[in-house]
Amino acid sequence: MLIAGRYRLIEPVGSGGMGRVWLSRDEMLDRDVAVKEFVPPDWMTDEEQTRLRDRTLREARSAGRLNHPHVVRVYDVVHAEDLPWIVMEYVPSRSLHQVINDDGPYSPAAAARIGLAVLDALTAAHRAGVLHRDVKPHNVLIGTDGRVVLTDFGLATFVDDGAVTGPGLVVGSPQYVSPERARDGASTVESDMWSLGATLYTAVEGRSPYARDTAMATLMALATEPPDPPERAGALAPVLLGLLRHEPDKRLTGSEVDRRLRLVAASGSGVPSPRRGTVVASVPVPPAGPAVVPGDKSAMSGGGDGAPSTAEPTPDGADRDRRSGAASLAGSSRKPASRAGSGSHSHPGDKSDISRDDPAKARSRSILPTRRRPSRQGAARPPSRPTLIAAAVAVAAALLGGGGIVASYIMQRGGDPPATAAPSTAPPRTPQLVSFSPAGCAGPAPSAATRLPQRNATRGVQGWTLPRGWAYFADGTGVHIAVPDGWSVQKAGTMYCFRDRAGDRVLSLDTGRNPAGDPVAACRAEAARLVREGALRGYQELSIEARPLLNKAADWEYRYQEADGTELHARTRWLASNGRGFAISWSSREIDWTGDLAKINMVLSTFYVDRA
Repeated sequence: MLIAGRYRLIEPVGSGGMGRVWLSRDEMLDRDVAVKEFVPPDWMTDEEQTRLRDRTLREARSAGRLNHPHVVRVYDVVHAEDLPWIVMEYVPSRSLHQVINDDGPYSPAAAARIGLAVLDALTAAHRAGVLHRDVKPHNVLIGTDGRVVLTDFGLATFVDDGAVTGPGLVVGSPQYVSPERARDGASTVESDMWSLGATLYTAVEGRSPYARDTAMATLMALATEPPDPPERAGALAPVLLGLLRHEPDKRLTGSEVDRRLRLVAASGSGVPSPRRGTVVASVPVPPAGPAVVPGDKSAMSGGGDGAPSTAEPTPDGADRDRRSGAASLAGSSRKPASRAGSGSHSHPGDKSDISRDDPAKARSRSILPTRRRPSRQGAARPPSRPTLIAAAVAVAAALLGGGGIVASYIMQRGGDPPATAAPSTAPPRTPQLVSFSPAGCAGPAPSAATRLPQRNATRGVQGWTLPRGWAYFADGTGVHIAVPDGWSVQKAGTMYCFRDRAGDRVLSLDTGRNPAGDPVAACRAEAARLVREGALRGYQELSIEARPLLNKAADWEYRYQEADGTELHARTRWLASNGRGFAISWSSREIDWTGDLAKINMVLSTFYVDRA
């Protein structure tokens, strides 16, 4: 496909709920470029799509103001098919997030060198009147030539532009958003510096300073607790704590950070390595300023005892760097790592939670007709009021940016209107409980199934609301899970089964898991049992991975088939929270999976349990 008569799209190297990044060829200048495509999901309103389109253009304007070796260059903005496309510099790299996830945390000296490069980029942006607003490991690229690059200015704002978001709207990733931004949406130089501190903390510790079970718990800790004490930071610890102070006016200034980072960087000889599966940049750019020099393994700290880092619990919860790439263009300058078999792809704005299906093919497929009959409305008992003392987080969209489908979180200030539903005329029938996977909710919902939202269902917590069309389902024991309006709910034992009206999407919540168990072992055992019993026809395991940023958690992703041959895609998250064990699962048709990722992230990131 040729865009604007000049840029030939070769293959997608990153994909998310809001678009994708393509490795492309500029046929006029005969060079590789990265092209970011804007693909709004069909569930967005026209107003929301316009806002997202403005965000895309704002990214180009923000980066276009800067000409700096540590900022990804924007070459062009073109329009095709009535949508904007951003043409950017192609940087073979892995994101800092992926490097930490794959290889463990950095030494203090190596992390300081990375910090100097990012600080240099932020200083240049601030001098140009640009606030980044989304500094995090996903948006810091470690080039194969040692270059450190700050990318994804999609949330950036200009000092003279006024508010980017609407009244009471805060955008960002909770684990890297400053307290004042989480509280009232304030975006300042100091808030960018706080995010830099959280990013460097993750680089050296392998986890963020406010890593908690869920995004909700992260915001609670951010509002009420100091950052977790660093354990591996060494001489870097005073810099981190100076950047992570709650009061903006008490944080270290840019000049103070620069001086201290240089001292820490000079204290060690170790430098980070691009490590396996890397290639030389198609247009070599020599490192400028405090660059990361490839090849020296001594930069890695600790060895095997460092817990790798993952992204914020995505709405993350999908925050893995996937085969089709999220953090580096490695293995070949033209082939994705999934084909080359080494490393993974990355580019400016790539996200870590990417469908394994080719996004271009997925979009072109026809949608199968619905196969299940809608059921009538019902009612469920009202939930108890949440007892949380901090704001709730809602993922409005999985925006294309650092780390795969990253969870861009939107907290909307507003009321908490009650929702009502017509009473059911018959008790709901419950399906036979099979397991904590979506197979436990196999079969269509009965016609008398209860429809959500519940009576008096909350749309948020403490004045923070979920996006329109979502409400919390509460089980009466302190468990709260966000579910789209109109879905049915049934209970079988400790499992709740939620279905959309067509029956093509199934969400399940099992509240009876063992919190002391090994989540990865539990997922593997469940997979083996279901396959043995024939409950997962055509089972294909995609991944079973521990979630290091969560307290005893794992993600299990797989494909299987219905009796009629329809291919389904599912993800199960097993996690422990507040002394209880849970399993949250989502299953939908393979052709719907990419479009559903934002909803999956919404469910995973907004799940919370009342404190005992």
